[in-house]
Amino acid sequence: MTDHADKRAVIVGGTHGIGLATAKLLRAGGAEVLVTGRDPGNAAAARRELGDRVLQSDLADLAAIEALLDPVRARLEWIDLLFINAGVAELEPFDRVTAASYDRTFAVNTRGAFFAAQRLAPLVRAGGSIVFTTSIASTSGTPGMAVYSASKAALGAFARVMAAELLPRGVRVNTVSPGFIRTPTMGTASSTPDERAAFEREGDAITPMGRIGTPEEVARAVVFLAFAATFTTGSELYVDGGLGQQLSPPQEHGDMSSGT
Repeated sequence: MTDHADKRAVIVGGTHGIGLATAKLLRAGGAEVLVTGRDPGNAAAARRELGDRVLQSDLADLAAIEALLDPVRARLEWIDLLFINAGVAELEPFDRVTAASYDRTFAVNTRGAFFAAQRLAPLVRAGGSIVFTTSIASTSGTPGMAVYSASKAALGAFARVMAAELLPRGVRVNTVSPGFIRTPTMGTASSTPDERAAFEREGDAITPMGRIGTPEEVARAVVFLAFAATFTTGSELYVDGGLGQQLSPPQEHGDMSSGT
């Protein structure tokens, strides 16, 4: 399969979960892919699958973002897809949020994502695309996720403005908004195995499609926005099994066409 043989992509936050699944999907289609990640263990594991196309970089560190420019230029020269996927989440009721935990979340999810896009966007060529990972938490009012939700909502606002500002260059900007996705951390790196198992059970129970999603399903949505959705910019694509749309599955054996 060589659907993307002429494409070049950078995935910020690509060493595990949704980012890694997207990298593997693109590589299977023949694309050149460069991924970044903060955690040394995840970066080492990703190198076993992706080779030397893995860079260790901390999105919360503006100097580290600046330092990405030279290796990206040297290895890829230009970008067709910039996927800003890195993020952190801490489950904290709003009355227990500290200034430190607040700043940690916004430093990565919002400030880091914004400046990574700002610095790397000049390398995205005409016809290319930027995709951000947001979250249905930004509109769901989920208890314990006040700061995370706000950080992702702000990122969505940034993306819409970037979409308008990059129109003259022919660069599209969209967001993908996942629901419950079966990743190694279930979206919260600080959670315990028991908590992650509980998240999975909750996701299966409340998602209208009756199950949580996979990283590969989100990856396919990202690649769609990047290369197939050529008349789409400033949009948010939900990959959440209907959760964010408040869908209700039909009654089993019910007749939906009439009241009888």
